[in-house]
Amino acid sequence: MSRGKLVFILFLLFCLGAPLVAQAQGEPSVTFNMGESGDPEQVSLALKILFALTILTVAPTILLMTTSFVRVVIVLSFVRQAMGVRNMPPNQVIVGLALFLTIFIMSPVMQTVNSQALQPYLQEEIGEEKALTQAVEPVREFMFSHVREKDLRLLVNIADQERPDNLQDVSTMTLIPAFMISELKMAFQIGFMIFVPFLIIDMVTASVLMTMGMLMLPPVIISLPFKVLLFVLVDGWHLIVGSLVQSFH
Repeated sequence: MSRGKLVFILFLLFCLGAPLVAQAQGEPSVTFNMGESGDPEQVSLALKILFALTILTVAPTILLMTTSFVRVVIVLSFVRQAMGVRNMPPNQVIVGLALFLTIFIMSPVMQTVNSQALQPYLQEEIGEEKALTQAVEPVREFMFSHVREKDLRLLVNIADQERPDNLQDVSTMTLIPAFMISELKMAFQIGFMIFVPFLIIDMVTASVLMTMGMLMLPPVIISLPFKVLLFVLVDGWHLIVGSLVQSFH
């Protein structure tokens, strides 16, 4: 099995890993041994526990590679840096908000994976290969809708691959890094636009202090309250979150 298929098998488990964990938690006790087992239920329970542990291990990597998390968390970090408040909001709040926004943005993709691949597979309506193929397609469509052709071409050239005739010919292991590069570029573009109004406030504050002869007073101390006030008056979090979510539609 290729690495691309392995990644999306884990993504498939990640989408609805909670039901597997919940079923495993219903058991009164769990033991591991190396002996043979003739009970299919015991084998099924062991596989569910193994899948749950695998999800916990690789979920952060899957989240970074194939979802909107990169763009969201970088933009939120830019907001904090632009205002000049070092630890407000704290890192836990930034990452938590980015995580829940990612789940919100990716919910249509996860629902499609659930309805087209995971549920039919759990109900034994389709086999493993078909479930994997149907699970990969919605995620690839999401990444293709937000990747730049320039980044795809770069990765194809680096891998010394033949030029693909269509999107289906682009391998998943080529698509994922190209998607991440595109997300980084978009996040920095949005971050630059966020910095501009706060930079203007800093420049105006520095000019006023210089005119008044208050050269020893750091402009940042004076401009910080005005930047926070501006952010509150324009309802900054509403604008930032709304713009981020809309950028994926």
